[in-house]
Amino acid sequence: MLIWLRYDATMISYLLPFCAGFALSASLIVAIGAQNLFVLRQGLKKEHVGPIVLFCGLSDALLITAGVSGMGTFLKAVPGLSTGFALAGILFLAWYGVKSLQRALQQARRQDSMTIPQAPSAPLGKALAAVAAFTWLNPHVYLDTVLLMGTASTTQPVPLRPFFAAGAASASFLWFAALGYGARLLQPIFARPRAWQILDLLIGCIMLLLAALLFWQTILHIS
Repeated sequence: MLIWLRYDATMISYLLPFCAGFALSASLIVAIGAQNLFVLRQGLKKEHVGPIVLFCGLSDALLITAGVSGMGTFLKAVPGLSTGFALAGILFLAWYGVKSLQRALQQARRQDSMTIPQAPSAPLGKALAAVAAFTWLNPHVYLDTVLLMGTASTTQPVPLRPFFAAGAASASFLWFAALGYGARLLQPIFARPRAWQILDLLIGCIMLLLAALLFWQTILHIS
């Protein structure tokens, strides 16, 4: 009985930091952002969903591990690095936003156009390059996964921090899988070109808004 109680207490001590990391990561990742919108769009198109979900999950896991391991201190010591990522992210978000608005405009001009899921599939390399840019050129990703998650992990004893990181990474994998594969439930809605036009219009506006906000934050940081 005593051995069982000790085993149970040990399991709880591992489970608590895991749940804490899972809850914090879930609260940060479930938000409308450039990366989430891209994964959603790929899920609706049924294009390279598995590799994209895996890439996003592994990227978050790597960044979370880096934050828990103390990389956040390095990023704070080199502010120019974050500024460089921000400027590159601004350009990419603005470019992708304009492209999305162009797609929406093309759909509006062609009433007899095919829906996007019937269009030729984009190469896997191109899709991965796009999601890599959304992931690694977004300074908010480093703020959430490296700095914030890294800081939060310091509340856990050092031996239990890997369980905190595992919980946070698990939330990321679960969210991207649900977003990518769950998007198929919306397929009946997106059987019409009009729905894709609205989605591209929404994506374009959000991308440009994120680029503007990021530009403003970067200017304030530099000044």
